[in-house]
Amino acid sequence: MQQMATTVTLLLGAASSPGDGAARDGVQCSRMLPRRRQQRPRWVLCSLKYGCLGVGEPGEAGTRSAASPVYSSLTVSPGGEAAVAVVSSEQKVYDVVLKQAALLKRQLRPQQAAPPAVARELDAPRGGLGKAYARCGEICEEYAKTFYLGTLLMTEERRRAIWAIYVWCRRTDELVDGPNASHITPQALDRWERRLEDLFAGRPYDMLDAALSDTITKFPIDIQPFKDMIDGMRTDLKKARYKNFDELYMYCYYVAGTVGLMSVPVMGIAPESKATAESVYGAALALGLANQLTNILRDVGEDARRGRIYLPQDELAEAGLSDEDIVKGVVTDKWRKFMKRQIKRARMFFEEAERGVTELRKESRWPVWASLLLYRQILDEIEANDYNNFTKRAYVGKAKKVLALPVAYGKSLLLPSSLRNNQT
Repeated sequence: MQQMATTVTLLLGAASSPGDGAARDGVQCSRMLPRRRQQRPRWVLCSLKYGCLGVGEPGEAGTRSAASPVYSSLTVSPGGEAAVAVVSSEQKVYDVVLKQAALLKRQLRPQQAAPPAVARELDAPRGGLGKAYARCGEICEEYAKTFYLGTLLMTEERRRAIWAIYVWCRRTDELVDGPNASHITPQALDRWERRLEDLFAGRPYDMLDAALSDTITKFPIDIQPFKDMIDGMRTDLKKARYKNFDELYMYCYYVAGTVGLMSVPVMGIAPESKATAESVYGAALALGLANQLTNILRDVGEDARRGRIYLPQDELAEAGLSDEDIVKGVVTDKWRKFMKRQIKRARMFFEEAERGVTELRKESRWPVWASLLLYRQILDEIEANDYNNFTKRAYVGKAKKVLALPVAYGKSLLLPSSLRNNQT
């Protein structure tokens, strides 16, 4: 006889104590999943997709760090015995986070009696790198003025590296969302990925590639998040609907969460920070996810006109909504209720991101804070538009942007959260 499955939500994160069954936002933990001996992380079962408190996380024995939680949907049998049958998108992504954090920690660890590093020879014209970085800065200033302004506080080497990463990400996104998107094929993305591999091997194709190729010689940047972003572009070519948040989560990681993982090695962790590298990477991931979820909620109408609906189909159905309702674009009470839930989720990811921004090097925090504050205000504007994201585009006006900059700068001067928590 076939057993009926129950969909539950898992969360990876820190808790006050293993036996803490406290609910978060009224969500009650139900039970622990079975664990193999010495297997970490540990998981807590919850009843909704907004999460609850977890217990424990990868780290040193006997310690518990405060990494961002990872939200996950997993199908298990009522007895829980089939819980290991499905690996959630969040767990797959968190494995990447752990790998990136390990690379950073190896680079930060003092090397005893290590041989001198041999600089990799870069196929780039002499004197051309300065021009390449300058061009990256011009592109960043043109398309992301607020973020560009924030990068000016960073050291020259870090600033130029962030520009190079930004430009590569923008060029990748333009492949499927730019003016030539209709001509892009899977084969074109395969060629773009081979080009990425070449620039990581020191064989850049053009001056903009050369800037990124030089950057990866200076910082412990791994190719995996870049390859994952290209996978996100592949997803856009073949997928226009997402069955549940687990599927949407993976897409958001591919196209935006990856940017956070690329950037942490360049932004740097504050020397005085007590946070683990895993927690900082987790927060960077959360910011990328929050930004992409915000993009999705802002562009519902625009995307629907292009035949794409980036909303969890199961949650639409639970709210009594369908694709036809999205295409019609009429704001109803059902839609408002649905949107409130989606906005709540995005804000939760922003909250997780905040805890990590303060752990970055002081000179790197301003552009990140500015991005976080301004993107989060888009959610406020959606609410101000009475949740009409079908025909109205929510945006933050110039006056609010200007006001946000000094607030972001003030936040960038605060002590890392890990130090403030230790002092209380």
